[in-house]
Amino acid sequence: MAVKTESLPLPELTAGDLARYSRHLLLPEVGMEGQQKLKAARVLCVGAGGLGSPLAFYLAAAGVGTLGMVDFDVVDESNLQRQIIHFTKDVGRKKLDSAEEKLKALNPALNVIKHETVLSTANALEILKEYDIVADGTDNFPTRYLVNDACVLLGKPNVYGSIFRFEGQASVFAAENGPCYRCLYPEPPPPGVVPSCAEGGVLGILPGLVGVMQATEVIKLILGKGEPLVGRLLLIDALSMRFRELKLGRNPECPVCGPNPSITQLIDYEQFCGIAPETKKEEKILMNGIPQLSVKELKQRIDAGEDVFILDVREPFEYQIANLGGTLIPMNDVPRRLAEIDRDREIVVQCKMGGRSQRVAEFLAQSGYPKVVNLSGGITAWANEIDPTMPRY
Repeated sequence: MAVKTESLPLPELTAGDLARYSRHLLLPEVGMEGQQKLKAARVLCVGAGGLGSPLAFYLAAAGVGTLGMVDFDVVDESNLQRQIIHFTKDVGRKKLDSAEEKLKALNPALNVIKHETVLSTANALEILKEYDIVADGTDNFPTRYLVNDACVLLGKPNVYGSIFRFEGQASVFAAENGPCYRCLYPEPPPPGVVPSCAEGGVLGILPGLVGVMQATEVIKLILGKGEPLVGRLLLIDALSMRFRELKLGRNPECPVCGPNPSITQLIDYEQFCGIAPETKKEEKILMNGIPQLSVKELKQRIDAGEDVFILDVREPFEYQIANLGGTLIPMNDVPRRLAEIDRDREIVVQCKMGGRSQRVAEFLAQSGYPKVVNLSGGITAWANEIDPTMPRY
């Protein structure tokens, strides 16, 4: 399948283009016309992080004429292990500015369009409609569903990639006659069940592997050559270096791409994914019945001398990096070590970012512990808001 580009007739190649892309021009599948299609193409990268870094680099190198990037974050030192478009000197800088500098240094003719914003229901259709192809490099479920639905509604292919620890996935969704992301995942997992890369970790090389696959799929779609990953989900296991492929069919009951869609406009994706909305300070936040305690509230209670039992459910190596002095019982050990957890005291369950601790808090509440709360944001929030000298990881 080929993607229609807006620029007609196709732009001419300059003498510099002919020299730069000579290895492409030698390929019968690319040639002069293919390189002109690349030059005319407009591709949107959602995210300038782990997947967006190799994806954008290779699209710029390949001669894609216009590259849009959506991101609102700044470069953090922990990003440098995998987000290769950002350098040490860029820590604290806007990711879009850092990415633009490297992309323009690689290919000065590239037209970079920066969308410094959170992609949302309010702006997604307006942003995506200006591009031929969307490449999703996000790391959270609300944005994945948002990108998918917007692509279906606009008729734009969605080149999908995701990573976690040593495993990755890649596919092309919302292409003509192909399935969409909702056909594969009709419902999101409950909040906290799937840890983020920030909590579960990721092999630094893995986003390079998956991001390059996304770039390959984008280029194939532009050229109209080869066999794109439409109706196929590629599964990557970097530890064993094995690749598996699952066949995907279009779900006739799909609420967005099926013949009788119930979703005909963008929805509230935070609510759809079960993420609690922000509440007023005087309101108590509950998630699955578990009260959420902020790090500022915990600090106040500790300073006031309150009798609080802090249960740290991270792994021992994490505790060695940074801790609040709580009792360490790793999450998987909690069921067999309940005797070490005092039922008569309030239990504040804590992990790195709040996901594992939420699951343990729910387990303790179901096991008859009357006073259990989850530390929202975990020790990462403590380092950010209470003690900036605390090591981050």
